[in-house]
Amino acid sequence: MAVFPWHSRNRNYKAEFATCRLETVPLEFGDYHPLKPITVMESKTKKVSRKGSTSSTSSSSSSVVDPLSSVLDGTDPLSVFAASADPAAKAAVKDSSRKKGDRDQNSIVGLDFEPWTSKRGEILARYTTTEKLSINLFMGSEKGRAGPAAFAVSEKVRTRLEELDDFEEGSQKELLNLTQQDYVNRIEELNQSLKDAWASDQKVKALKIVIQCSKLLSDTSVIHFYPSKFVLITDILDTFGNLVYERIFSMCVVDHSVLPGNFSPENVNDTARETCLNWFFKIASIRELIPRFYVEASILKCNKFLSKMGISECLPRLTSMIRGIGDPLVSVYARAYLCRVGMEVAPHLKESLNKNFFDFLLTFKQIHSDTVQNHLAVQGVELSSYLPLYSPAMDWIFQCISYHAPENLLTEMMERCKKLGNNALLLNSVMSAFRAEFIATRSLDFIGMIKECSEAGFPKHLLFRSLGLNLALADPPEGDRLQILNEAWKVITKLKNPQDYIDCAEMWAEYTCRHFTKREVNTVLADIIKHMTPDRAFEDSYPQLQSIIKKVIAHFHDFSVLFSVEKFLPFLDMFQKESVRVEVCKCIMEVFIKHQHEPTKDPVILNALLHVCKTMHDSVNALTLEDEKRTLACLINGFVKMVSFGRDFEQQLSFYVEARSMFCNLEPVLVQLIHSVSRLAMETRKVMKGNHSRKTAAFVRACVAYCFITIPSLVGIFTRLNLYLLAGQVALANQCLSQADAFFKAAISLIPEVPKTINIDGKMRPSEPFLLEFLCNFFSTLLIVPDHPEHGVLFLVRELLNVIQDYTWEETSDDRIRIYIYVLHLLSAMSQETYLYHVDKVDSNDSLYGGDSKFLAENNKLCEMVMTQILEHLRALAKDEALKRQSLLGLSFFNSILAHGDLRNNRLNQLSVNLWHLAQRHGYADTRTMVKTLEYIKKRGEQPDMTHLTELALRLPLQTRT
Repeated sequence: MAVFPWHSRNRNYKAEFATCRLETVPLEFGDYHPLKPITVMESKTKKVSRKGSTSSTSSSSSSVVDPLSSVLDGTDPLSVFAASADPAAKAAVKDSSRKKGDRDQNSIVGLDFEPWTSKRGEILARYTTTEKLSINLFMGSEKGRAGPAAFAVSEKVRTRLEELDDFEEGSQKELLNLTQQDYVNRIEELNQSLKDAWASDQKVKALKIVIQCSKLLSDTSVIHFYPSKFVLITDILDTFGNLVYERIFSMCVVDHSVLPGNFSPENVNDTARETCLNWFFKIASIRELIPRFYVEASILKCNKFLSKMGISECLPRLTSMIRGIGDPLVSVYARAYLCRVGMEVAPHLKESLNKNFFDFLLTFKQIHSDTVQNHLAVQGVELSSYLPLYSPAMDWIFQCISYHAPENLLTEMMERCKKLGNNALLLNSVMSAFRAEFIATRSLDFIGMIKECSEAGFPKHLLFRSLGLNLALADPPEGDRLQILNEAWKVITKLKNPQDYIDCAEMWAEYTCRHFTKREVNTVLADIIKHMTPDRAFEDSYPQLQSIIKKVIAHFHDFSVLFSVEKFLPFLDMFQKESVRVEVCKCIMEVFIKHQHEPTKDPVILNALLHVCKTMHDSVNALTLEDEKRTLACLINGFVKMVSFGRDFEQQLSFYVEARSMFCNLEPVLVQLIHSVSRLAMETRKVMKGNHSRKTAAFVRACVAYCFITIPSLVGIFTRLNLYLLAGQVALANQCLSQADAFFKAAISLIPEVPKTINIDGKMRPSEPFLLEFLCNFFSTLLIVPDHPEHGVLFLVRELLNVIQDYTWEETSDDRIRIYIYVLHLLSAMSQETYLYHVDKVDSNDSLYGGDSKFLAENNKLCEMVMTQILEHLRALAKDEALKRQSLLGLSFFNSILAHGDLRNNRLNQLSVNLWHLAQRHGYADTRTMVKTLEYIKKRGEQPDMTHLTELALRLPLQTRT
């Protein structure tokens, strides 16, 4: 193949910039808005709204709706969609919205009322047992199934009566020695059986299951599990109550007319009313008190179908029924269930709920009766373990009573508690349920009541914990705050049990942080360290200690104040379990990054946070997940970015040197340090305005040396390549020419080590596209790098070409040839008298050689060598029948010659014609691209000194496909 010489065309960059600049078009903003809808009207002539817009004609007027413009018009796409829905759907939506509105209007319970569902999981998790449990399962009989539809009503009634008799006679099976999980599974099976029975129209069977489950609530044989049992059984009762209500409600639908949400009994038809009465009659016939009470309470809402006063009359009666329950634990949970149902169906009937509460107070002394004591003795249960079983029920009762209650009612309830001797259990429930503001304003009164409480059964530290929890939510009177803290801490600090102590200290630490200075916080932290250090008690209380740390850093955003707290770092030393210690350090760094808005050089902050970051860094090992490494590196980088010594650049560099030695195992941190040092060098250049003194020149060389030493320790191959390039650019900008050459040589020598595939986000991907991108950036920098006086002309470009030639490229890839084409662009730019861009105070080759003929000759030799490689590859593609690749590369090479070559040279002109034909030879060229390219050539030919392109265009035919 003949060698084609390369002739670069002379470039006038300023003139080219002028021709490529976008045209400025005047615009009248009053007539145009980008979000305004475009209206197309029928017109015989074209109307141009603005330059560049495309006009159109229409046979009829229409409007093009823009989703953004609808905001200006006041419409909503969802509203338009809803308006186009069918009438039935619109009616259903309207009815649903109306019922929801009625429900919200009539309901007194708001979002500020904590629902039962939020307490359910906590109760199940807290009240567990390892003892064996028993349960009675209902065994259904064949005759209990629904008969054919042809049965008369009397036969159905007789059948159901027989079923109930069968149940009373004992069609049950008792399962013994169940574990807690087995017991829970059996209850879930019963709940599912209830739903299945109801779905198959076996209403009596469903009732039997509910009665049987309700009976379980009278069993306190495994007393520690009773609160959890209550939760499980009442879930079944709730299911049953909802099924009955929905069944009766559905019977009221006549001719597709649904009852309104606030319906009255007059709207209920006779069939639904009779069915409702039938359910109440069935429940009234239950012989045992506890199942009769629970089942009737579960369908309390159904009284709405019978009379307006049904619920208000039923609630006092159910309250009185509870008086017949002898066991105080069973009784208090029955009251809790009645309060729960009452708040759901009739929250406005607070008088009945209050009566329930005062009944409870009258019978409260039964807890300490001889019967209860004997029962506890039989089970071997201590009073201190027994009394907390009342807490969930009592807390719920108090919450229902105190919800939106007037101050005088709450005061009355406090007085009644005092009359009962300031019982600790009652007082704890009061503080758990009453509004935090109510408790906070009477904090000293409550402290006095706590002091008078007896320690028997319910320890005082739990009362102080409840009080501290309230004071974390509401502020006491300012004048009382210090006295409250002193009174509480006198009791807390005397606690001997570390777990009891830390439970209280956790609550009161937040109170101290909210209302006092670092002095009081330091005293509290010192006391905690004193109590938790002996016998390494802190190892069992890491969650509470973590909570205290979070509360402290949440209130002390000024880290200079935080780290001046003498006992803060010793407090951190108690976290000796590595995983917990790292989590605490992460919390500290997250708060620092979030709230530290100004750079800092405070030595107290720096020393403390270096210690915190070193703790996080040292936790990294071979088993650490990549996500965890990224998180830790991100936090440490946030700290590094916030450290600034102002104009003391040497101190700043010393900090980076220390940070490199401390965080050497986290590559993202090293990368950040390299960027920070590079920025430090550029800031030095900015301060000196590019004119370095001897001192600053030595300093920037030290920065460059820092980068040169650090980069090889990185693992990522492309991370190293890009940082070598960046650091070389920084060195070049600071006139460190020999250092810049060292960086660029290091980058060139690293290219052969680039693997075929690299790991990106856990997936292996080909590396050649990334290498191609890097080399393009590298070429842009090499344009302005001056040649070394002791090396040959363009020595860096030659070395790079040798590496590219020796690199093993994929056989199916043309990236090597694309790189050669980019090299041609570089060499063409290097042949210009004045380069496109320069580095200030650095003489590039255009200044060094001044267009010397020997330099241009060497440049052209490199061009010819590169062109030879390109043409040989194009010929090889023809042999391999890779014709599409040949077409694309041929057109790319043609465009490069068109952009950078001097086509007045006959041989180069002929080469471009050959490439044009090659691109179209086998029909793989895109016709639209070829047409646009030819149009561009013709347009270029109209410019001065470009007439030769007009002649070239005549030699470039467009081939058609047949």
